[in-house]
Amino acid sequence: MVDIKKFVKNAIVEDNGRGDLFFDIAPKGRFKARVVAKDDGILAGVKYARVLAKAEKFDCKFRLLDGDTIKKGDTIATLEGKASTLLSSERTFLNMLQHASGIATEASKYAKLLQNSDVVLLDTRKTRPLLRNFEKYASRVGGAINHRLGLDDCLMLKDTHLKTISNLKKFIAKARRRISWVTKIEVECENYEQSLVAMEAGADIIMCDNMTCELISKIASYRDENYPHMLLEASGNITLDTIADYLDTGIDAVSSGSIIHHAVWLDFSMRFD
Repeated sequence: MVDIKKFVKNAIVEDNGRGDLFFDIAPKGRFKARVVAKDDGILAGVKYARVLAKAEKFDCKFRLLDGDTIKKGDTIATLEGKASTLLSSERTFLNMLQHASGIATEASKYAKLLQNSDVVLLDTRKTRPLLRNFEKYASRVGGAINHRLGLDDCLMLKDTHLKTISNLKKFIAKARRRISWVTKIEVECENYEQSLVAMEAGADIIMCDNMTCELISKIASYRDENYPHMLLEASGNITLDTIADYLDTGIDAVSSGSIIHHAVWLDFSMRFD
């Protein structure tokens, strides 16, 4: 919650600058307003919006919660407070809800296509700078599971890393002595041969990057016979139109950056009574 408070405070400062010019000349008294959905989707951002309302000292009652389905015309929340406070908070309040809801809505589209399988949906680190916690929170609300949050919670060896490593088996052995005992090592592979090398080297997770479903199935069969404890992740240009094709390949997870970077904000508005 400390990080959320800091995030919200910085967002308010960004919008208010040296001070809202309307603030000192605003009408006195308390006013009521509603936040209304202008799109269908999945609601997210409530957790952050509540912190903003508390920080800015106006009353906020949500009729719907994170993860709820919303329809165009729904009243999401009712607000009450000074005109100056409600209006100076309006854009930041709405931005948080719209941004998060857009990601949650996109994630839910992918998650629904996986709901009858054992394959889990993962997001990626393709997030906007300084918005990772916020965007990955929205992704979770929509039904995805977070992939690593940063470079410090999983050692992933991508193609660029592998170009610097001459002996993968020796490197992974060295890594096991240096990183946390509970930390996983994932290796990105682009073909069958690379996958076998990574398995032999002792990786925990094999990322099948931009592979055909047929190739992934072949790798999964080899994994099942020789390294059944290892996990397989499919990644690379996986879309809503293609994700179902991967479900019977033997993978454990599918990751998609589109959940976040292709999400479109939902449209909400604040209306005074």
